[in-house]
Amino acid sequence: MSIFPPETSGLLSASNSTVSTMIKQFLAKIPRKSPKSNTTDTEGANSSSNITTDAGNNSFINTYNAISSRLNTVKQMSSSIFPTTIMSGGEMIDPHTPFKDVQSSDKLRLLISKLNLCSKLYDFQNQDQDSTEKDIKRQTLLEIIDFLSSESPKLSEPAMFAVCKMCGNNLFRDFLPKRLFYSPRGEKEDDEPSFDPAWSHLQLVYEILLRFLSQTSVDPKIAKQYINHSFILRLLDLFDTEDPRERVCLKSVLHRVYGKFMVHRPFIRMVVSNIIYRFVFETEKHNGIAELLEIFGSVISGFALPLKNEHKIFLLRALVPLHKPRCVGVYHHQLTYCVVQFIEKEPKLSCAVIKGLLKYWPVTSSQKQLMFLSELEELLEKIHTDEFEKIMVPLFQRLNCCLRSTHFQVAEQAHFLWNNEHILHLIMCNRHTIISIVYLSIEQNSQNHWSRTVLNLAQNMMKMLSDVDQELVLLCQGQSEENKSKSTMVAERRRLTWERLESIASFQPVVGSVPVLEETSACVVSC
Repeated sequence: MSIFPPETSGLLSASNSTVSTMIKQFLAKIPRKSPKSNTTDTEGANSSSNITTDAGNNSFINTYNAISSRLNTVKQMSSSIFPTTIMSGGEMIDPHTPFKDVQSSDKLRLLISKLNLCSKLYDFQNQDQDSTEKDIKRQTLLEIIDFLSSESPKLSEPAMFAVCKMCGNNLFRDFLPKRLFYSPRGEKEDDEPSFDPAWSHLQLVYEILLRFLSQTSVDPKIAKQYINHSFILRLLDLFDTEDPRERVCLKSVLHRVYGKFMVHRPFIRMVVSNIIYRFVFETEKHNGIAELLEIFGSVISGFALPLKNEHKIFLLRALVPLHKPRCVGVYHHQLTYCVVQFIEKEPKLSCAVIKGLLKYWPVTSSQKQLMFLSELEELLEKIHTDEFEKIMVPLFQRLNCCLRSTHFQVAEQAHFLWNNEHILHLIMCNRHTIISIVYLSIEQNSQNHWSRTVLNLAQNMMKMLSDVDQELVLLCQGQSEENKSKSTMVAERRRLTWERLESIASFQPVVGSVPVLEETSACVVSC
């Protein structure tokens, strides 16, 4: 029993009829035999004309029979090899036809027709231009979304190719360069977001791409031919768009691609690393760093233990240097989450991360200092004692500067670290080293800081230290007094030195018009 439906001979019959008509038209142009009334013609001429006409007729009759025989052979072969249903499968269906008006077997061909229609681009800078065509395209996109959502079809390879081609034609584009300005907090000074005028179509195209990636019938082994490295590279370039709505859609799409195509995961991580390298060390301009880090926050949480060397390199060479740009405030929350995820996976990395944090510690920006202090508190909550001991000296030397800061928020945040139980436990276990570094700053704040909040915090810290280890506090007080006396002596020596220099400069005798410097005892300047 044949698996193909009964065929029709309409196409071959039409071809046979066309050939017959052409032969008849050709025979009609041949000169006909003269009438019998022409008795003046000679018998030889009549015989010659008759022979010529008969030969021509026989020749064309033989040609006609040969063509008919070949047409019958072709008809028999096409009936057995190319059924009508397959031959008509390559024909395109009118893309304006609704899905409900075609049979189930033709819906994929109709889908491809609609996708090809939507591959055409229009200029949205002029909203009045091609308004009818734009409306038709938008309606067609909505029909495709409804079809993919309700039917859940098993897409063929041509359909997969058509979906990827249509999405690529509509989404992949170059952005005009725009100079970005950032405030001290790292936020964009231009609060007005830039919206793409073609978003009414782009939003639907993103929805189609998401529905396509969400189809359970889409085999990644087949779809990777179309969602390839070139497609992913262009997709990641779109994260630099200024439209925040598009970046939200890109987040969902990239997350789907990363989860569905395991073979592309190393390539995605490599490309994102290159984007970060270019942003940190070259341009410091990119609109989608926060979204990329948000995606990688969930990616990092799924890393298997022990961490691969590739993942550690990504942390130390990509994530840690992201603290350097002045616009770090735009993505600092997502960056902190990614770094903390790494520390939770492997606490031994905390030492290297804090060293990197100290390397890029801000000096003049109090707002960045507040962000760094907040991140540092989260890191110290995860650190182990042995790792803490490796970096406690440079760490508290930097915190000592924050305790002495005239910016009250920075000083407050530095004092608040002592309210964290885990951090306080680490400090108390190493108090002989740490208290000697920060005691003088705490003591000065407890006596004369201009902010009442900082003053109260410092006084509470002094009371707590006295309750924990009175001997250590007395020792630190003695060292503080000794340091103060040394500082007073150095300041007095400097004052006397300058007075002596001024005295020497004011008593120079003048001979004629040239001042002469008298020989005096050697003056040692000690500052």
